[in-house]
Amino acid sequence: MLPDLWEGFEPRHRRPGGQVCRLIAVSASPVGLVTGFPGFIGERLLPRLVDLHAGVEFACLVQPRFKEQAERALERLGLPASRVRLVEGDITLDGLGISEPSRKDLLPRLASVFHLAAVYDLGVAEEFARRVNVTGTRNMIAFAKSAPRFERFHHVSTAYVSGTFEGTFRETDLDRGQSFKNFYESTKFESEKDVVTSGLPFSVYRPGVVWGDSRTGETAKFDGPYSVMTAMERLPLFFLEAPADATMNVVPVDYVVEGLARLSASSLSLGKTYHLTDPEGASVRELARTMARALGRSYLYVPLPLGLVSAAVKLPFVQTTLGLIPESIKYFGHRCRYDATQAKTDLATLGLQCPRVESYIDVIVAFFRANRDRVRRTAMV
Repeated sequence: MLPDLWEGFEPRHRRPGGQVCRLIAVSASPVGLVTGFPGFIGERLLPRLVDLHAGVEFACLVQPRFKEQAERALERLGLPASRVRLVEGDITLDGLGISEPSRKDLLPRLASVFHLAAVYDLGVAEEFARRVNVTGTRNMIAFAKSAPRFERFHHVSTAYVSGTFEGTFRETDLDRGQSFKNFYESTKFESEKDVVTSGLPFSVYRPGVVWGDSRTGETAKFDGPYSVMTAMERLPLFFLEAPADATMNVVPVDYVVEGLARLSASSLSLGKTYHLTDPEGASVRELARTMARALGRSYLYVPLPLGLVSAAVKLPFVQTTLGLIPESIKYFGHRCRYDATQAKTDLATLGLQCPRVESYIDVIVAFFRANRDRVRRTAMV
């Protein structure tokens, strides 16, 4: 991070009576501006940033309506007030909606941005997705560009910027001429492209489908693969057989958080893009059978046209019964594998590897069963 910054001052001051003294300059810590707190990943990431970025003060940009929630999260985490504070603002507004006093305090010391805030919803409307994911990111870039001593823009994207691309999608890939299954994917693609072409020093992190903690199973939301588990518990004999080459890359939140934290504190990550995915990956078929075994269920798997399944899931009583949403069915036919060579190599250097699904699926299922009625089905990341 940046060395200490020094506030402007007159080097000499004459006391009454003519005696000359020197004013002592006050050291000002570099600041890391964090968005997406206290979201699913953001609340877990902040303590690790404090641990790994010595001497950095973290300012969490929080909308006024979420300030009380953020204050409670900080109280739970027990982080020192000298290292973490909240700043009211809104990424969708010019200048991030930050007050002038806060702006004057932040900008001279702003060294880094950790941009996690996004709308995560496969059925999100285009206007809302663009306002949060695209305009919000562009406002963050503009704010960072106005900081005189800025060092790094840490951007949390998604592996699913791959859209409809089929084959192996590498960490160096972005625009492969793909189209997109929804406005979440398309706006995350556009915002990542804005970051890497901004001229700012950057690191990009692309998680796969993030679910519970591999040690505790804890999660903030039951969507994505959890919807499959809900359907499995409600269907007695038969289950959808996905195409043989369809993939779903699930990754535990603790791996994503720790990987992001360690890479952000290392010079290895400057200018790189990382797939924070399971390097081994899994087919949808393999994942479904792994979940079924953990649930203690046995099925006859039936191949059905995904178009027919998607149409059926649009019926309200089917959604209610199975817990699936129409937007999720397209992912049963997702034919993209994520090459994570760069992440695997650099994280191995930093002492971290992704656990295999089989090693923690029982913990995921146990938390799901114990908390299914208390955890949200959707969430802002």
